[in-house]
Amino acid sequence: MRENRAIGELFELTQRFSVDMLCLQECDTTTLPDTVGGLRLADSTKRNRLGLAIYYRFDRFTAEETKTFALKKSLHDHVMAPAHERLIGTRMIDKSNDRSLVVASFHAAPLTASNSLRRKQIHAAHTELGSIGEGLPTVMVGDFNYPFFRKNLTARVRDTGYEVTASDSSTYTRYKFFNGHFDFATSYDLNIGNVRTLPAGDSDHMPILVSASYNLAAVA
Repeated sequence: MRENRAIGELFELTQRFSVDMLCLQECDTTTLPDTVGGLRLADSTKRNRLGLAIYYRFDRFTAEETKTFALKKSLHDHVMAPAHERLIGTRMIDKSNDRSLVVASFHAAPLTASNSLRRKQIHAAHTELGSIGEGLPTVMVGDFNYPFFRKNLTARVRDTGYEVTASDSSTYTRYKFFNGHFDFATSYDLNIGNVRTLPAGDSDHMPILVSASYNLAAVA
């Protein structure tokens, strides 16, 4: 959201793309509305300057439990204190098929930190999400700050049962040198059809649209 600059774009995004969930990063959680179109606020972080939040389509889903989590801090976190909590996750029931799943919004440490630290944050985030929905289909969306050496990340994440799905084009616009896939999705026991980069708005990150479906074998 680029510190809430893109807040006015949320309603149009929900209407234009008929989204079921919104996973936000870098928002001012003190000014977030309770609803955006047909979406309801599940919860948000409370102590972050760069807040996280999750909205869900309440005519299809029921939010059961939401938790926020602090992850291992980078030097930037200790000095600038932008984010005490870098993960928020919600366990939901899909009323269309009575299935449960976990949806999460994630914001990794900035590029001043190492890829090693960000991998530890991602691994810890997946572990923490298991505390609200162990073994459930899970999707974690956000700013991973991981535009380079993603093959290594993909291999390491896959070893834990998760998959990494990058967007179809770059998602960061502020600096040409850092023009890469910063924003993507990790998932467990879900089929990710694609991750589409949407047109740029007021944020320096382009929004992404994640298309996900249940594992049919698990349904059967």
